[in-house]
Amino acid sequence: MNVFLTSLKKLNPLSLLHNPVIFITEIGAFITTIEWFFIAKENFAFYAQVSIWLWLTVLFANYAESIAESRNRAQAESLRSSRVDVIAHRQQKEGHFSEVNGKDLRKGDLVRVLAGELIPGDGEIIEGMASIDESSVTGESAPVIRAAGTDHSSVVGGTKLVSDQILVKISSDPGNSFLDRMINLIEGSKRKKSANEIALTILLSGLTFIFLAIVVSLEMFGVYFNIDFSITRLVALLVCLIPTTIAGLLSAIGIAGINRLMKRHVLAMSGQAVEAAGDIDVLLIDKTGTITIGHRRASDMALAAGITSGEFTRAAYLTSLHDLTDEGRSIVEYLKEHFLADIPKKIPDCKCVPFAAEIRMSGADIGEEKLRKGAVDAVVKFTGRPLPEEIASKVKQYAEMGGTPLVVCDHKKVLGVILLKDILKKGLPQLFVRFRKMGIRTVMITGDNPITAATIAAEAGVDEFLAEVSPEQKLKTVLKFQEEGMMVAMTGDGVNDAPALAHANVGVAMNSGTQAAKEAGNMIDLDSHPDKLFEIIEIGKQMLTTRGSLTTFSVANDVAKYFAIIPAILIPFFPDLKRLNLMNLATPESAVLSAVIFNALIIPALIPLAFSGVKIITDRAQVILRRNLLIYGLGGVILPFIAIKGIDVILNAIGAL
Repeated sequence: MNVFLTSLKKLNPLSLLHNPVIFITEIGAFITTIEWFFIAKENFAFYAQVSIWLWLTVLFANYAESIAESRNRAQAESLRSSRVDVIAHRQQKEGHFSEVNGKDLRKGDLVRVLAGELIPGDGEIIEGMASIDESSVTGESAPVIRAAGTDHSSVVGGTKLVSDQILVKISSDPGNSFLDRMINLIEGSKRKKSANEIALTILLSGLTFIFLAIVVSLEMFGVYFNIDFSITRLVALLVCLIPTTIAGLLSAIGIAGINRLMKRHVLAMSGQAVEAAGDIDVLLIDKTGTITIGHRRASDMALAAGITSGEFTRAAYLTSLHDLTDEGRSIVEYLKEHFLADIPKKIPDCKCVPFAAEIRMSGADIGEEKLRKGAVDAVVKFTGRPLPEEIASKVKQYAEMGGTPLVVCDHKKVLGVILLKDILKKGLPQLFVRFRKMGIRTVMITGDNPITAATIAAEAGVDEFLAEVSPEQKLKTVLKFQEEGMMVAMTGDGVNDAPALAHANVGVAMNSGTQAAKEAGNMIDLDSHPDKLFEIIEIGKQMLTTRGSLTTFSVANDVAKYFAIIPAILIPFFPDLKRLNLMNLATPESAVLSAVIFNALIIPALIPLAFSGVKIITDRAQVILRRNLLIYGLGGVILPFIAIKGIDVILNAIGAL
């Protein structure tokens, strides 16, 4: 009932100004109603039915948009109802914590969150590591790990801390949170038209005014030859000629596209981003956190000649104990699992050297001992000596396996090497085959060395890869492809991905990533899985294809309506034109009314297709175009012939005129 009332409210001419085609249709319905009530002297049933069906045409067009908007309102209300008042423990200037309402938090505030509590606002973990239940946002029941100092430090307000405690720096003011943006997007989608939609609206408006000029010319032709054309017949001709079908469904297609994306757990910041996804030529994919799960784990180790397992384990454990990176934690876990007996029972007094990107090492200084663990070249520089032959051989082997070797040393003596192996996300080879069939070029970009990158690229099945890429080079890569005239999509989750995400035509940030990445992108993948990339592109293509297919169908419909309504108007004055009555329609009145009825009913008939979208086949654009032209072009010509003839038979059988 609410949808119907909204449709009635949209009959206000002011609300239809954004849709010139339906606006002209409403004016026509108003004119025919005046002729029905005040001018017509006979055949009242004909005038009445044409007027009623013209009003229904406008109502059905409003109804399509109202249904799409009501779905979005329901989704927005569901998100809004999920909000709860949260008590936050905000850190004061003096260092102590005080309880405040979560609504009073501002960007930059520091809050402490304990196990079992809800996170009061969007932010970054700056201290601690915890397991977080994000099911309220992503729908996934399995908790995820978030930790300070990693690319997985971002948290979302309203999610629940399952274990431990964290210190969070709030990153948004009230009204600008992740949930607020989702609600605003859903509620505001009906008001934001993409460039393609605006261009199509202009085209449809142009066609409408061309046909309006033709109908006015026909009336002038009648005046010149003393032919009294009925205003109602001319209005019916105009409405059947202008593209009312696609005009009535255009807004609904756009709203439904964004709604479908939201249901796939992807937050798009604009309708433009959704449509741009349908035109993507190149997909740049960050390796860590996107192709791989992003948590490199210790999975093997090798000792230098003359080094015992106890020596190596002690050094690896002490250099990793205060290493807060995912890799450092995984080494501690690996040693506890496999070499627990060799782990020192008492931790000696030592000066910790935290991991830093500049030195690419972490370590511990114990008296004169200088234990270090880090990248191969960093350790070689630190020791001032080349790697022992057996360790160099193992480093090469680990790299060829697609892993990352970390060398452990004591001042100038290399003790051994640890293998860190990232895990490939499931289903990627099949996913990239689907991209290839769609003509999309996939490029993996990573800061890893070429050997590691080549191994991961071969495993995943991407078309090509770029290794040892810096944040600046990622951005240059995006700009280079764009300069070649390509539409570029970029995925990433780290701070170093933010510049490239911001400049890509479609920037997809992983929800598990940093706040910087999410703010730079124009889409956020709530599930943080590459599968979503295909769904995003598929929905973008589906949105464009649906609009194009229904536009083709709407214009093709006119061919049948020409042969129904033009002879009906002219035959009474020019009997020789009977040969144009290809459908053998019974009377001029039934012909006009049949065309008008079909023109009205086809809009609600196509609403389900506008909402679900035209089925996308995984193939190149040319193949998809030929297929849709055959179905919606040829079908758009044939169906109206059959339907209008059927309606004509029914009207005459029941004696409607």
